[in-house]
Amino acid sequence: MVNKILMMVVALLLTACVTQDDELMPQSDRTTTVATGDLSFISANTKRFALHPSVATVKVDERVDSDKLNVAMQSALIKVMQDKGYQQVTAQDSPDLLLGFGVALGSEMSDKEILKRAGLVAGLSEQGVDMSQYEKGSVMLVMFQPYQAMPAWRVLTQGFTDLAHQDGKRQPRLESLVNAMLKSVPNQD
Repeated sequence: MVNKILMMVVALLLTACVTQDDELMPQSDRTTTVATGDLSFISANTKRFALHPSVATVKVDERVDSDKLNVAMQSALIKVMQDKGYQQVTAQDSPDLLLGFGVALGSEMSDKEILKRAGLVAGLSEQGVDMSQYEKGSVMLVMFQPYQAMPAWRVLTQGFTDLAHQDGKRQPRLESLVNAMLKSVPNQD
């Protein structure tokens, strides 16, 4: 009996849970994503997209040039969609889908306000993060079918950004983030 108990204890000790220590992971790589909606309207015939003419919001403070961030976000969306095989057109050229976005720093828009306005919250915890070095940021992408007032699909990602070292890395990081956020949008190659 003692041998059986000892074997069970040894087996339990050998069967360990693996956890990743957040202290070892760069804070700028921690993200949480949540999505809602239905992408079934996208078919093999869905080829053309446009940026939504009125759904582009950037809520940042004086540490970030909002105009540059707006342009960088638009560029990232266009590049990722073109890489997926979609053709960009203007909103007046009868696109098959429209893409909008919102970007906000945590100092400018709380999770509670994001939930109220967007109906989603990713809920990224600030626990264990040196918030004097990092700023919590939220990026939301919204996809509309043409002539529809309500979005068909939304995805919200929250992460941490080091604003002091952001400029040279902004575009590649935005493109990588947008690519991950639009992963479930089918390719049209």
